[in-house]
Amino acid sequence: WILNYDIMARFRRRTCIILLLFILFICSIMMALKTLRPDRAGFGDPFGLGLLPELQQRTVLLDNKQNSPNRVQGDPVTRVNNLHSIAVNTMKVSMPPVNKLEEELSSPNYNFHIFYYSWFGNPQFDGKYIHWNHPLLPHWDPKIANNYPKGRHNPPEDIGANFYPELGSYSSKDPSVIEAHMKQMRSASTGVIVLSWYPPGMADENGEPTDDLVPVILDYAHKYNLKVTFHIEPYKDRDDRSMYHNVKYIIDKYGGHPAFYRHKTSTGRFLPMFYVYDSYVTIPEIWANLLTVSGSQTIRNTPYDALFIALLVEERHKHDIHRSGFDGMYTYFATNGFSYGSSHHNWASLKAFCDSNNLMFIPSVGPGYIDTSIRPWNNHNTRNRVNGKYYETAFSAALLVRPEIISITSFNEWHEGTQIEKAVPKRTGQVVYLDYKPHKPNVYLELTQKWSEKYRKEQEQWLM
Repeated sequence: WILNYDIMARFRRRTCIILLLFILFICSIMMALKTLRPDRAGFGDPFGLGLLPELQQRTVLLDNKQNSPNRVQGDPVTRVNNLHSIAVNTMKVSMPPVNKLEEELSSPNYNFHIFYYSWFGNPQFDGKYIHWNHPLLPHWDPKIANNYPKGRHNPPEDIGANFYPELGSYSSKDPSVIEAHMKQMRSASTGVIVLSWYPPGMADENGEPTDDLVPVILDYAHKYNLKVTFHIEPYKDRDDRSMYHNVKYIIDKYGGHPAFYRHKTSTGRFLPMFYVYDSYVTIPEIWANLLTVSGSQTIRNTPYDALFIALLVEERHKHDIHRSGFDGMYTYFATNGFSYGSSHHNWASLKAFCDSNNLMFIPSVGPGYIDTSIRPWNNHNTRNRVNGKYYETAFSAALLVRPEIISITSFNEWHEGTQIEKAVPKRTGQVVYLDYKPHKPNVYLELTQKWSEKYRKEQEQWLM
């Protein structure tokens, strides 16, 4: 009996030791796993919301909450700050390391430039809706104008667009929106964001100043290995003097950022590039003061020299552009046949003119056009997307002229229906929005990526 008791005691001791060792082993495994979590997994990191659709929906719910009967009370500034804090707390999620993002996304094509607008706002981030509530613009002929509705759009259900964004009536200041936009543009294999820009304190007549947002856009662009250049809008009193000061401002303030775009010229120089919208409004003699070597305000051969790209609308503009001292021309509009410049069949002759005058020709392609949400009388300029065929036809026409750069109109000009940003089906009591069906919301990003690769392969052959 004593022998059996001794055996049982030894068995219990051995069992306890084995159990203790097993517990220690499990604890060490748990500690090891804990140390393997990503460095950026800590709370407080505001990135990653754009990568998770379910969290995007939470942001939309916050936006809708603004318009509910039980919305936050108090003074507007406090209310906006409180809601901003809620949004930032919502965004505290982990994100994959950058090298993992690089593996998942198409490589950027720095010869694909895409027009981008940061002028949208909502109550959550801006205290009010901006641009989504765009007014209905009257026709210049009062007799025609009387036949169409007047007033403004009333977001978030009723917005100034014929399509509806997957991200809802977003704010361009929302970090999760900027993140999502950068990821979409990178997934489309574009490389250069052409950012709509007004000087500090200035904006379009329906917007608010956005220059303060440029550093944030540059930072997010750099994260996705994208570059940013500037689409200088026709601000009040734009002339040779103001342009000199504004180009100096942009280069001094943003030129040192790694995401600031510089184009390698045929002479091996790396120069900033500026697209100049509605350049034809200013006479060639004024531009020549800035853009020719002998001009009174010349920017040539100074630290602020750059490539300046003018908008060509009419055929005669090509001669004005050459006389002005511009370095090239772009066509912007996504409406084949709307203007001389936007008509695909004219691109070959424009490219030949540019080649013979040492100018760059940058055709602009787009997925379609419809602006009847803000210009209800402009049906005749609508260009149906034809399930992506219109877009592919434009790319095909652009590749035929072998351009050095192709520009895309646009990533998110929702008012004119040229966006390739993700859109979703939506129906409200008064409005049925257009959508990308039967395709998915990302179909135009995928088409852009397809043609980016095709362009790369064809460009290799051109250079052989």
